[in-house]
Amino acid sequence: MGKRRVPDLYRAPFPLYAIKVDSKSGLVITAGGGGASKTGIKNAVHFLDLQLVGEQQYSASLLHSHDTDLRATVNMAIGDGTIAAGQDGTCCLMRVRHFTLKEEGKTPAKGGGNSVPHGNVRRRAGKVDKCGQDGAAASGDMTDTKDETAHISVTGLAELQSDLNPQDPFQKVVRFSPDLSLLLTGGTDGHIRVWEFPSLKKKFDFKAHKGEIEDLDISPENKHLVTVGRDFACCVWSGNQLAMGLKWHETLPQMAEKTYRYMACRYGKVEDQKEALRLYTVQIPHKRDRRPPPCYLTKWDGKSFLPMLTAPCGTEVISSLAISDSGTFLGLGTVTGSVAIYIAFSLQKLYYVQQSHGLVVTDLAFLPDTLKGKNIKGNNETALLSVAVDSRCQVHAVSNRSKSCHVLTYLIYSASIQGC
Repeated sequence: MGKRRVPDLYRAPFPLYAIKVDSKSGLVITAGGGGASKTGIKNAVHFLDLQLVGEQQYSASLLHSHDTDLRATVNMAIGDGTIAAGQDGTCCLMRVRHFTLKEEGKTPAKGGGNSVPHGNVRRRAGKVDKCGQDGAAASGDMTDTKDETAHISVTGLAELQSDLNPQDPFQKVVRFSPDLSLLLTGGTDGHIRVWEFPSLKKKFDFKAHKGEIEDLDISPENKHLVTVGRDFACCVWSGNQLAMGLKWHETLPQMAEKTYRYMACRYGKVEDQKEALRLYTVQIPHKRDRRPPPCYLTKWDGKSFLPMLTAPCGTEVISSLAISDSGTFLGLGTVTGSVAIYIAFSLQKLYYVQQSHGLVVTDLAFLPDTLKGKNIKGNNETALLSVAVDSRCQVHAVSNRSKSCHVLTYLIYSASIQGC
């Protein structure tokens, strides 16, 4: 552990703020840009082809670059071929289609997938709008295309006004519900907005926090929504009704109530326990001291919301959180560019690279077990993608050789619990 060199998987010509993996299409999607400033830095969404090289290494090539005009995408969610991109105070919906020339010879279904009807959303016409409409990659700049057989089309569907802050409207987080029936956003005005998907009929719009929304997540079956705000609160909602507020500091009796604030939240599965559910939250110091205090991870029962375990996760301020599909691993990024992988059941550190990026880590995404039906993990137990303001995309792999350490940690942890 400590400082080591992690080679770049890909480097964009602009700051990167978001990364997602679409296991259905096999695409890795990154996004960012320079915003509306006239610096010459473009705003775009990049579509990458990720390949496993040998048993443990990865390579990525750019398949397509989609221009987003004057707005940078700073957060993103993917569901059933649709990208929901946070751009300033709007949520921009784009339909993505990945095809080959052979497939293009067949006549595609009109509209391709879920149709998004007209409603209380603004639509933009023209060749390329802020949501963007490229047509097939073959008709665009061929320098952005890997080869003549791989094509991507991006079609702008709709724009939703997701934040109404009168000073500086800004969407901070977007999620699809696990069943893809809902689209949820949170922003600087403290409101949670929920739309039915794909109809985009607004379902809820309510004030959830006094300050900015930092993060949100929704449970399987859409039973509970968890929100995190800058007002020190982590709230559990049933629909638009407040069910309870979480109080992580009560797990550490010596902790004063407002010395820390919640930064992120994620639901996760439990391996080999189909009915179990966990919620993970990150707490960061409200104020920085000359001797930095640690940040904390807390694991909660995802149904009763009782705290199960709290553990420190280093003195570098956490900037991003991700969880693997299986619920086995947590990924953490920091404002100083470091990346770590933790074991979810014990909250113990498994992997750490100090200042792997030169600037703040803005987003993380674990690789699924398969991409488009093909094994993508190889001989790795897990692999985590990271992006940062330094324009770099990296992959952090934990080889199966670490599995024995993982099992040993589990046995030691289990023995300590039984001995209590």
